[in-house]
Amino acid sequence: MSGTKGGDKIDKIIARLQQRISEGQFYEAQQQTRVVAARYIKAANWTAAVDILYNVAQSLLKAGQGGSGGDLCVLLIDTYKQAELKPDATTKGKLLTCLRLFNSEEPTRKKYIGEIISWSSRFGDYPAGDPELHHVAGSLYAEEHEAYDAEKHLMLGTKDSAEVLARMEYEWFTEDEAHTAALYAGRAVLPYLITANVRAANTSYRVFTSLLSDDKQSQLAIQDVSSNSADLRVFPSIPLLNFLGLLLLAIQRGNPDLYRQLTTKYASHLKDLEMWNEALEIIAEIYFGIMKPRQSNPLMDMMSGFFGGGAPAGGSSKKPAVRAPSSTSMPAAEGLD
Repeated sequence: MSGTKGGDKIDKIIARLQQRISEGQFYEAQQQTRVVAARYIKAANWTAAVDILYNVAQSLLKAGQGGSGGDLCVLLIDTYKQAELKPDATTKGKLLTCLRLFNSEEPTRKKYIGEIISWSSRFGDYPAGDPELHHVAGSLYAEEHEAYDAEKHLMLGTKDSAEVLARMEYEWFTEDEAHTAALYAGRAVLPYLITANVRAANTSYRVFTSLLSDDKQSQLAIQDVSSNSADLRVFPSIPLLNFLGLLLLAIQRGNPDLYRQLTTKYASHLKDLEMWNEALEIIAEIYFGIMKPRQSNPLMDMMSGFFGGGAPAGGSSKKPAVRAPSSTSMPAAEGLD
């Protein structure tokens, strides 16, 4: 953006609007800000419009006025779009500063997050949205135990996102039954593999299993197995966790026969886990060139995409209620798997 003409004038306008906020005139400050910003937007003075919206929005959010502040944040994003500003350290920094000021219960925040991702997708280099923006949004959701929203963003985040996601999944696991560890690890590992982020898949597996080992060391007969080509930590009582670890090793080699041997070995455990079926079919195709004939009608799939899809009606982004553990101990070892 170019330098602001009449910068002192803009500073005075911002100070006057912030004075309204300090006096408790929140609605008046919001409405006056919209009017003043609109004047600069119409004149294509983007720097002035952004400075006004950014500073007043911050003041409203700090004053606990999430609705009014959120409204100006959304208008700030709209100004970015009209100005065709690209994601960079400055533009993203302003958006993230505002995002961190939102109260977690403020409804406008989710809309704001959606808008900043949409803007970065349209004007940035990443069709799915800027990774840094995804990482910050996902990390906030993870801190608030909003698991589904956190997963959605962390999957598309930075190299630091995998550890945040794995730690959240582990914390979530500790509230469930002991034998479900692999299901929670899989919520990180499998989606990362589907998005071709093998490094993140390995990181999330390593972090999750390290936390499990540290936390349940006395209850697990953990075995460290080494060979010339790989080291693997084996959990005899949690076969599907071993499956995930071996799957990651098999992907490094890309041998379809190795993958077939692996799925055959664990078939008895996988047959009861239909939720992994589609993911494993995609992984088999991506990494091992194993194509499975599609049973569905492509036309019907397309129509379903137009008129359906997504979360079931009434579905919540909140972390679902978890069952109370039936036992505080880990399942007994069933032999080396």
